Amino acid sequence: MAELVYRPVIGAARTMFKALDLKIDCKGSEHIPHSGGAVLVSNHIGYLDFIFNGLAALPQKRLVRFMAKESVFRHKISGPLMRGMKHIPVDRKQGEHAYAHALASLRAGEIIGVFPEATISQSFTLKSFKSGAARLAQEAGVPLIPMAVWGTQRLWTKDRPRNFKRHHIPITIRVGEAVEAPGDQYAGAITRRLRGRVQELLEAAQRSYPVRPKGPDDTWWMPAHLGGTAPTPAEVKAAEAR
Repeated sequence: MAELVYRPVIGAARTMFKALDLKIDCKGSEHIPHSGGAVLVSNHIGYLDFIFNGLAALPQKRLVRFMAKESVFRHKISGPLMRGMKHIPVDRKQGEHAYAHALASLRAGEIIGVFPEATISQSFTLKSFKSGAARLAQEAGVPLIPMAVWGTQRLWTKDRPRNFKRHHIPITIRVGEAVEAPGDQYAGAITRRLRGRVQELLEAAQRSYPVRPKGPDDTWWMPAHLGGTAPTPAEVKAAEAR
């Protein structure tokens, strides 16, 4: 079936990024397979992460079907677009339906995009990973492709107003070599190995990021361990518990 929605959306996104003059630095796209199923796994720091994850697959002429919370599909604007791009709705109360949908797509040769942290990391550090991505890869017999994004939080992230007036913002994307998911290994062990690889890619993206905060009022997007004023993981957890 022709991609009547996905490709025009990609074109619109590229036009917007060009208007914003975003400095996108993507390395490692060659690790995404030209054909066949794969699970693309990324950290999650902003609402637009899935767009940049998808851009990383375009050099290989692949379109990524992302698993996203079901409420996005009910929105009057994003809903028709998400369905038209064949993304996969996830109802956390009935996750087995999304899992079965993703598994069938992988077996049909699609690339499925997963954020194993499940939610945006407000500390901009890597949270613990859920094992669903590893289990999908095992059952479908496909590889896991780790990747990391950095800078996307500066455009739009949780509890911060979106600001598309920001121009010239660098966006760094790093894609790593495949992590295999043998069926005879524990999904937990594969998940720990996968998380370690995403962590390495995230640190590489942070090291190569070309700018630093301009002053005290611009440190919010940097994690505390790198000298920023983003909340620590412990502070985020305490706030969620209140």
